[in-house]
Amino acid sequence: MRDNSTKKDIRQLELDELTQFFAEHGHKPFRARQVFTWLWKKTAHAFDQMTDLSKDLRALLAEHFEIRPAKAHTTQLSTDGTIKTGFQLFDGNFTEGVLIPGGSRLTACVSSQVGCNLACTFCATGKLKMKRNLNADEIYDQVALINQQSIERRGRPLDNIVFMGMGEPLLNYNNVLQAIHWITSEEGLGISAKRITVSTAGVTRKIRQLADDGVKFNLAISLHAATDAKRSELMPINRSAPLAELSEAIRYFYEKTQTRITYEYLLLRDFNDSYEDARALANFCKVAPCKINLIEYNPIGDGRYDKSTDQRAQDFIDYLESKNLVVNLRKSKGEDIDAACGQLANKILEGNLQAAETPTP
Repeated sequence: MRDNSTKKDIRQLELDELTQFFAEHGHKPFRARQVFTWLWKKTAHAFDQMTDLSKDLRALLAEHFEIRPAKAHTTQLSTDGTIKTGFQLFDGNFTEGVLIPGGSRLTACVSSQVGCNLACTFCATGKLKMKRNLNADEIYDQVALINQQSIERRGRPLDNIVFMGMGEPLLNYNNVLQAIHWITSEEGLGISAKRITVSTAGVTRKIRQLADDGVKFNLAISLHAATDAKRSELMPINRSAPLAELSEAIRYFYEKTQTRITYEYLLLRDFNDSYEDARALANFCKVAPCKINLIEYNPIGDGRYDKSTDQRAQDFIDYLESKNLVVNLRKSKGEDIDAACGQLANKILEGNLQAAETPTP
């Protein structure tokens, strides 16, 4: 048997590479597609699960390859039905994903990195050190498992997937797009790209690359302020990619894809929730057709910001709607288990991941 350190993760192979492997070992090409079906559509995490392969063929695969799944390590159930899962990766790192019930929709919020280096001041993940990008198969595993949770607990599969968990998706560009390929492929989960949203803090060169690559999924911009002074205070990325540059990238994306932009705007009391802030946001929104998701602030334990009052939030909405903008107020989900927007990794930060969450059977 080979030493485990020399084995390659089989899910890093393309179909033609696996086909070549089988040919070199005297097996017919169709075996490669058969294995791919087990890996991606049936989400097998062990070669012994591939029951329509002979024992000898499974042994051959195990001799040369391994599967490194992201495994559900812990789960927490919120009083509102939200489920947060802590995923343990093959190297001992952790990331988090969330199943969010909302009206008639079931949404998976998934992570793209372990930690984050953007240091947004309102976000718990931003206080973590950036450790590494997630591989495409690790991202895929999050979606597949949360989809299974949705089926088991809610009786039906996911409606939507949002890349709004830990990390900046566009700084893990290739792996995120490869994961979406398998999520949308009929050989994988077969979920429509129109039901997937990738959120970015504003990596402008990658927004342009998305446009050039002709992506079919939706794009959300984590905006949170529409003046450079305030946005730079909230989001250090704005210092290197200010609003004028971001605006041009958004314009380019829309012209290429004709896909309406979503803006995410966190309402912070007495910081970005005034009439002047609403007016600045309305002016910024002129760059391309859009909708605005206003988000309630969820505390991350540092006392730096507070949630806007109901009256301030309503006044903000009224102004935007007077400018014929589409506005939705997103109520917090999963706040009691630190699963709400901006809260992922709170328990990791406090060093209480295993103590604070319920181990998954």
